Amino acid sequence: MNRGISILMYHQVGRFRPMKSHRSTYCHHRRFKAQMTLLKLLGYRVLDFDSMLATLRGEREVPPRAVVLTFDDGYENFREYAHPVLHRLRLPSMVYLLAGYLGDSARWFASDGRDTPPLMDAATVSTLARQGVSFGSHGINHLKLADQPSEVIEREVHESRELLERATGLQIRDFCFPYGSHDRRCLQAVRSAGYRSAVTCVRGSAYPGEDLFQLPRKAISFGDSLAGFLWKIHVKNRRKHPPL
Repeated sequence: MNRGISILMYHQVGRFRPMKSHRSTYCHHRRFKAQMTLLKLLGYRVLDFDSMLATLRGEREVPPRAVVLTFDDGYENFREYAHPVLHRLRLPSMVYLLAGYLGDSARWFASDGRDTPPLMDAATVSTLARQGVSFGSHGINHLKLADQPSEVIEREVHESRELLERATGLQIRDFCFPYGSHDRRCLQAVRSAGYRSAVTCVRGSAYPGEDLFQLPRKAISFGDSLAGFLWKIHVKNRRKHPPL
């Protein structure tokens, strides 16, 4: 039996037509509702970030069927489609925000010829935080950090935290590497900035003793059936790439 924690990675949740590309960044809202309802009905333990980190530090036993829900970029459709389901089912979540795009749109999609969906503004973030949603930093400009000079990495990691805390009034303690892109410089920057964790896009489950700044996740894609959803949770547990 897998006694790790499946950290699930979502991006957008909403109404989408069938697609052939970029499927890992979309989830139809009906399928999302079915996935969350299934977790609840089958008795999965959906952990908040405090509980997850305490467990990975060895301070608590890993509960069976442990899952964590994360959402990258901070899309407005999280508020419209995902949060009502999570709130009704009382499921905790972590949303990673881009400090340079609060209240803007996902303009980096334009390079792929995709629509640029709106992102949540600071007021919306503050409202959701009062309703139990957790928030972390995703940097400032949605850059592949491992491709950047060290001074840009430092600014993206350090200043994003300061900007988000100033805009929202929240304490920002967790980081998510855009595109999953990171190297040893990025890890050092996140540690020195005072974050307590960072997540990647490396597939696998998280286990006690993990480096809390290289946590693996499992991407939930547009085409995942309920069987495929459970398969990812229970089968895709071995880390696809070793930590740095």
